[in-house]
Amino acid sequence: MKKASKITGLAMVSVLIVTLAAGCCKKIQTMNITKEAFGMLADSVPVSLYTLTNDKGITLKVTNYGGIITSLLVPDKDGNEGDIVLGYDSLSGYLTKTPYFGAIVGRYGNRIAKGVFKIDGNEFRLPVNDGPNHLHGGIRGFDKVVWDAKEFKTDSTVGLVLHYLSKDGEQGYPGNLDVTVTYTLNNNNELRFDYLATTDKPTPVNLTQHSYFNLAGDGDIKGHELLIKASKYTVVDSTLIPTGELRDVKGTPFDFTTAKTIGKDLAATGGNPTGFDHNFVLDTKGLQVAAIKVTEPASGRVMEVFTDQPGVQFYSGNFLDGTIKGKGGKVYNQYNGFCLETQHFPDSPNHPAFPNTILRPGEKYQTTTIYRFSK
Repeated sequence: MKKASKITGLAMVSVLIVTLAAGCCKKIQTMNITKEAFGMLADSVPVSLYTLTNDKGITLKVTNYGGIITSLLVPDKDGNEGDIVLGYDSLSGYLTKTPYFGAIVGRYGNRIAKGVFKIDGNEFRLPVNDGPNHLHGGIRGFDKVVWDAKEFKTDSTVGLVLHYLSKDGEQGYPGNLDVTVTYTLNNNNELRFDYLATTDKPTPVNLTQHSYFNLAGDGDIKGHELLIKASKYTVVDSTLIPTGELRDVKGTPFDFTTAKTIGKDLAATGGNPTGFDHNFVLDTKGLQVAAIKVTEPASGRVMEVFTDQPGVQFYSGNFLDGTIKGKGGKVYNQYNGFCLETQHFPDSPNHPAFPNTILRPGEKYQTTTIYRFSK
């Protein structure tokens, strides 16, 4: 009996040693933020890359050039990490051909018809860079400037505070607009965006984040299941400018009030090219309830979006045409990524019935959007 007990004890010790050894070799990730060089602009301005990690296996990489999210590693149902955003391996890609991959867009995210609007009877003209219209802040919007950046870390979060002063007249916009965008990652696997802006002259403001997601990490996004709590959408003309009509989604390809695959009604959306590039009028108010849920069945990854904004632009990557080579030389074809740009409505300065986007002196533009990841 004593001999058997001794053998059993030795076996238990052996198992314990093997277990401890395996634990020592396993990658242990803790909440942290680091900074490294990410290249330099033509005018010798240095650009930095920040890596944020939490304790649950999420790794976020952000550059202060455009506030661009260059990489977002999220575990799948088996615990394997995968990069779920489109982009480039180096700064040079973002300086050449990029459809706003991962960037902060502004002053006005989305389109303004013919680049013209009026405030208090005064007309302002902006550069047109999307057919006949102004898109995402113009030729040199917030996605193409270097932001001042400051890291922070608490017991439960890591983050990056990005600041930029857009001067009066920049891209035709009136007023000095002082903008702060804060990225925060926590251990609930939430990535939070807090936007804050003030101005010294009345000006339109509509800031958003323009990451292209693919929760599978590769291939097209047609099999992703999407739920948008929106009973109406803004009808648009052939140049994607709202007509002013808010149409019920019921009985249309734009009905995502019950989850369905992105590919199900893709061909029925019309447009050239075919696909979704529309603003949905959200039924949710505030951050208590998720406005959007995306599920990728194969990986098991789930993404929920919480926002206090009245709308979201769902874009299915229609204009990706195979001419862009991204990370690892990967070719980005049509429908290889989707965007969920929380926002006020497109062309709101020219539609008095839409929610107001004119910020005035003494007021604060303040809004929050949260991406929550699970499996």
